[in-house]
Amino acid sequence: MIIDDKLARKVVTKRKADSHKGTYGRVLLIGGFYPYGGAIIMSALATVKSGAGLVTVATERDNIPALHAHLPEAMAFDYEDEELLAENLAKADVVLIGPGLGENSKAKHVFDFVLSEVAEKQILIVDGSALNLLAKAMPISIKTCHLILTPHQKEWERLSGLAIADQSLEKTQTALEKFLNGTILVAKSHHTKILQGNQVAELAVGGPYQATGGMGDTLCGMIAGFVAQFKDNLFDTVAVATYLHSAIAEKLSQEAYVVLPTTISAELPKVMKQLSE
Repeated sequence: MIIDDKLARKVVTKRKADSHKGTYGRVLLIGGFYPYGGAIIMSALATVKSGAGLVTVATERDNIPALHAHLPEAMAFDYEDEELLAENLAKADVVLIGPGLGENSKAKHVFDFVLSEVAEKQILIVDGSALNLLAKAMPISIKTCHLILTPHQKEWERLSGLAIADQSLEKTQTALEKFLNGTILVAKSHHTKILQGNQVAELAVGGPYQATGGMGDTLCGMIAGFVAQFKDNLFDTVAVATYLHSAIAEKLSQEAYVVLPTTISAELPKVMKQLSE
């Protein structure tokens, strides 16, 4: 299945007049530990710009002023406040962990806490360094029924045990079976694919103008914002978020040698408006 604007129009629907911010989902993002503070800021920008109703960021205290300078619309708190972390985790519809998290003892402590506390009804997105922590923790037992993984090829190698050269569609589908039933995989490469069971969607957009730091942080933030709002078919929703990330970049590349992740986020509300009409 090739993802296109037709599917995007099916997913990105017009907002109802009697809705409110709670209608569009609560998202908790966790990451941005020193020295990777920018990663969680880019993720949060993408989540807010994609239309999530309430966005909260758990990060290092020193990173909060920079976050609020870029994005006053997001709430933020010090990840070391475990009471606040537990409270916000319990309230969230969607939890994204990994952008700029790192793999030190602090990161592992937070990661283990999230895995132990995430609830069945919640959507858990694992990205970036949290994928490496997940690989070290396998096999896992978590309560959520909705797991989304967003690895690039090297991260998928660690998670699946498949060398990059062996990451065929068939072998990747088989490796995905060792995760929770219904897990959605965004297998990032120059031919990104989205997989869930026997369902496979592939991008026909995107290019080397996206090869810059923060692109994956923006993608996972978009996915978080989309699944918080458009829950009827999570596979289609993840596929469309991934598609729009590259489709917007392709459009911007007509006038830019390199497309910055933050410019994709800035363009996103206008594109979603056009699709919903």
